Amino acid sequence: MTMLERIDYSDGKTPLTGWLARPIGAPRAAVAVYPTFMNTSPGVEAKAAALAEAGCIAFIADFYGPAAPHDADSAFAAMNRLLADPHSMRRRLRTALDTLTGIAPGVPQIAIGFCLGGMAVLELARDGAELELAASFHGLLKTPLPADAPIKPRLLVCHGDADSLVPRADVVAFWEEMDRVGADWHFLSFARVEHGFTNPLTPAGTPNPAFHPLADGQSWQALMGLIDEVTLLRQ
Repeated sequence: MTMLERIDYSDGKTPLTGWLARPIGAPRAAVAVYPTFMNTSPGVEAKAAALAEAGCIAFIADFYGPAAPHDADSAFAAMNRLLADPHSMRRRLRTALDTLTGIAPGVPQIAIGFCLGGMAVLELARDGAELELAASFHGLLKTPLPADAPIKPRLLVCHGDADSLVPRADVVAFWEEMDRVGADWHFLSFARVEHGFTNPLTPAGTPNPAFHPLADGQSWQALMGLIDEVTLLRQ
């Protein structure tokens, strides 16, 4: 397993702690990894390690800083505080990107996220972030700040069609929003798959009944294919 390196950074006066997975040799891409509402977890760390093994440098962002939650109730409260100010949230998301760019300049910049992190990468794309690719896995699609300008990165959205947190109306509204701004979007929807399909373990380390190995594998293959395309285009 790839070892993670602690990286301290900040959003204004709020100290944040990220975790970096380095590849062997020069990275072919730099990937900001936005975790679930629980912040970093073994499942997200495993994804960062897989990216490093695929030749990317991966940086797990910190949503909360010292207020990082340790149980589901405190995580929901922390998430709601973050979501209450969407402009401040976007600023915090960008600090992770800026930190990663400083560590690995000159390579394609990519952002991926899971759950709250999936929403986060779509917010970055809507906000005009200089990314080559943004990939959302079981992320929330609704936004208080819809895109009103062309979106720069290619988008990959991997979604469980039975996701109880994302009604079908949100899916259609997202498609229409992306079409209005001419986004280059790819949407993979998996029938009868619930929210959280990429994580075999809950934060407590117990089996996750929402985990779907086929959806997890197919969505990850889609990401890897797009990373290959993005990096080949830059060579």
